[in-house]
Amino acid sequence: MKAALRLILAAAAVALIGVGGAQAADAKPKIALVTKSLANEFHQTLLNGAVADQKARSGEYDLIANGIKNEGDTAGQIQLVEQMIVNKVDALVLAPADSKALIPVVKKAIDAGILVINIDNSLDADTLKSKGIHLPFVGPDNRKGARLVGDYLAGKLTKGDKVAIIEGIPTAFNAQQRTQGFKDAMAAAGMTIVSLQSGQWEIDKANTIASSLLTEYPDLKAILCGNDSMAIGAVAAVKSAGRTGQVLVVGFDNLAAVQPMLNDGRLLASVEQHGSKLGVFGIDVALKALKDKVPQNKIDALIETPVDLALKK
Repeated sequence: MKAALRLILAAAAVALIGVGGAQAADAKPKIALVTKSLANEFHQTLLNGAVADQKARSGEYDLIANGIKNEGDTAGQIQLVEQMIVNKVDALVLAPADSKALIPVVKKAIDAGILVINIDNSLDADTLKSKGIHLPFVGPDNRKGARLVGDYLAGKLTKGDKVAIIEGIPTAFNAQQRTQGFKDAMAAAGMTIVSLQSGQWEIDKANTIASSLLTEYPDLKAILCGNDSMAIGAVAAVKSAGRTGQVLVVGFDNLAAVQPMLNDGRLLASVEQHGSKLGVFGIDVALKALKDKVPQNKIDALIETPVDLALKK
């Protein structure tokens, strides 16, 4: 873990010690940001952006920011939310690791009087409805973003070409939407999807899958990855197979780590969803609702944030 990230987590831990008890009427609101895997550069960027924003607006609100160690640590994320309930934060901005498993603890937070804003990965709409929960979602249209990069890829291929999709965690709504966006683009262009497998958002798992795909399908023309971490793994597999330039790879997130790959062509394209601002977008919605005393069920259900195609600079 990077030194800067360790400092952020240490600061969050210190902040936790000082939180508790009833908030004075004139006190700054206490906002909790709980995101996904801090091993993923996107979520580091999201967290760092929120921390920088709070420093710039330190007179407006206090922030407790934290995340889980890996993408699959749903139990760990539930525990973090439990901690925020115990510490009586005013609002929780949550990027859930799983679209269903976090809902019970989210309900618990709302029942405790905490305003909850969902960012990045949408919680399951049907499950929320069944529990009578109105939860504002602040984030990008993942299907639209994936369609955007998929259409760009299709322009580099020939109708009927074989392609494969490496998706994120299948129970995550954003993973589902990105996969659907890829499928939309490939269907519209007449491509043949020969495989759909989950890389769990992780580099190594995607690398293993991509390596197997390249062996199984010697005429494979492209791999569409649900995030840039998995794209990094796929790019490495393509290089190891000696097929750089023959098998195109696209990703999603536009991480700093993939910029050299975009520039030299190892990665054809990605999707910019403005990760450094995504946490701040959610925090701003929470702050406005708290200031205007807008109840949970009166906040707009969907506040869409931008997505753009990321190409070689």
